[in-house]
Amino acid sequence: MKFILLIVLIFGMQVLTKAQNIDSITDGNVAQNLISGGSGLGIGGYGEVHYNQPLTKGVKDAGTLDVHRMVVFVGYNFSSKTQFVSEIEFEYAKELWVEQAYLQHELHKYVNFKAGLMLVPMGRINEYHEPTTFNGVERPIIDNKLSISTWREVGFGFTGNITPAFLRYQLYVVNGLSGYESKAIFNGNSALRDGRLKGSKAYMITPAFTSKVEFYGVSNLTVGFSGYFGKSQSKLHAGLPADSSGLEARADSSVVGISMLGLDAGYSIKGLKLSTQFYYTSLSNTLEYNQFTRTGTKLNDLGNAMMGYYVEAGYNVFQTVESVAYELIPFVRYENYNTHYQVESNVIKNDKYNVTQITTGLTLKLTKGAVLKTDFQFTKSAADAEYTKGFNAGIGVMF
Repeated sequence: MKFILLIVLIFGMQVLTKAQNIDSITDGNVAQNLISGGSGLGIGGYGEVHYNQPLTKGVKDAGTLDVHRMVVFVGYNFSSKTQFVSEIEFEYAKELWVEQAYLQHELHKYVNFKAGLMLVPMGRINEYHEPTTFNGVERPIIDNKLSISTWREVGFGFTGNITPAFLRYQLYVVNGLSGYESKAIFNGNSALRDGRLKGSKAYMITPAFTSKVEFYGVSNLTVGFSGYFGKSQSKLHAGLPADSSGLEARADSSVVGISMLGLDAGYSIKGLKLSTQFYYTSLSNTLEYNQFTRTGTKLNDLGNAMMGYYVEAGYNVFQTVESVAYELIPFVRYENYNTHYQVESNVIKNDKYNVTQITTGLTLKLTKGAVLKTDFQFTKSAADAEYTKGFNAGIGVMF
């Protein structure tokens, strides 16, 4: 954690203060491109095909080949002020999801109203998750375990870009995560991930609030601060009589309070690209939740605090070669997450939930929007004696 703060401090000491467009250093995403693409119908998309090969000493493992995602964006600009954006995603060549479907309207130069199925603006990858926007075949592991990408919920709110202050902001009210239906949804292993309702027959007892502010006033640098606050949803609260204090107390035992904070930063100069993310999640009522959702004599093991981070560095080796249009980026990323960063007194910390992963590889950008990737990953929990190893390769496109 001290290393993360040091990296951010180094970024903050940059003295180059030329104005810049935020999308010029984040590479943007398909939804933003559709909204800014003029009037009428806009179509875009992204996709990625992966090969994942475990490398286990003394064991011959089968590799996995997967059309991981194929996504179509369809948007319509009704006018310069009003737009609609939708994202339809096929996962694993068979699952169909609507990942975004929102209406946006400009109320003021710096204020837009937005409503529908939207991305929760936690961290960097959940918004910029197209395969051409990050290094490595797979997304960073902390964005799977802690920021639970791709995280989207139904809601409404306000967003805008205050260009004189070099600030982009988002503020939304959304439905909360589901923590209990007929059984517990949360636990130490999968943490909060299975609580995403994804706009599919989502239900809401109490809303959640999420926001993000990004600063891009220092040349080549973006810094983002994000948050998510609310209570998990429980179907035990549905249909309760107004005077049923006993049933209300029982239902309250199946609810967890969630406070999640995120920090992300990216710095790019010439061929050097540095990035970092940090998440801290505090959970309340976990003592009651774990006891209420126990299976027989086995207590549930949801922790009451989770933490994770990564630091990454890459360099485009073709930066100084004017005759080469490609970008070849060797990179290395170090990350750690711990879903048992803190636990209640009746839960034993599980070292298997404290995981370190090192990813190193190559990203070859053939042109804007088309990339080849390959990497090696080394993964180890605090309970393991050795790292498990794997090789990954893939292609990615965004248009």
